[in-house]
Amino acid sequence: MAESATWLRGHFLVAMPGMSDPRFARSLIYLCEHSDQGAMGIVVNKPTDMTLASLFERVELTNNPDAELSGQPVLFGGPVQLDRAFVLHKPAKPWQATMKITDRIALTSSKDILESVGGENAPDAMLVALGYAGWVPGQLDSEILQNAWLSVPADDEILFDLPYEERLPAALAKLGIGFDRLSDVAGHA
Repeated sequence: MAESATWLRGHFLVAMPGMSDPRFARSLIYLCEHSDQGAMGIVVNKPTDMTLASLFERVELTNNPDAELSGQPVLFGGPVQLDRAFVLHKPAKPWQATMKITDRIALTSSKDILESVGGENAPDAMLVALGYAGWVPGQLDSEILQNAWLSVPADDEILFDLPYEERLPAALAKLGIGFDRLSDVAGHA
């Protein structure tokens, strides 16, 4: 199938108020892939109790990131492959297992990016998540039509610079609305 203008790679997905899956309630997802092969994204507003320092300890990394980075929470990225770390980062330079999402942002799932943290080759900005959200072909499109998700053009500042609790409201503000103004009822003309 030819590339479609409706593919939402590099966009945010906002979980609508009627989201039936509690793992995604009030979630903001950065969509890393969306095609006729399916979709995958990372939840970017749900920190876990794990910090980067404890993740490094768990995977036996010896590099020493600064105190601010060490205390950065690891995110719940989604329910698929919860035992695997996924790193959203900029710039989008390649590591061993990197998927370029936009000209500026990439997703890497290999250990070499974590080994670079604290060094001169580290990404300028990054989010580390355990797991990801995945959809089979056509599933996300169907969920959007059922009013489960709202798409919003992504913004690097929201993704990397805002505190986690401010990301969902900031994404919705790009559309000029607040979460309290969303409806859980779909309407189609």
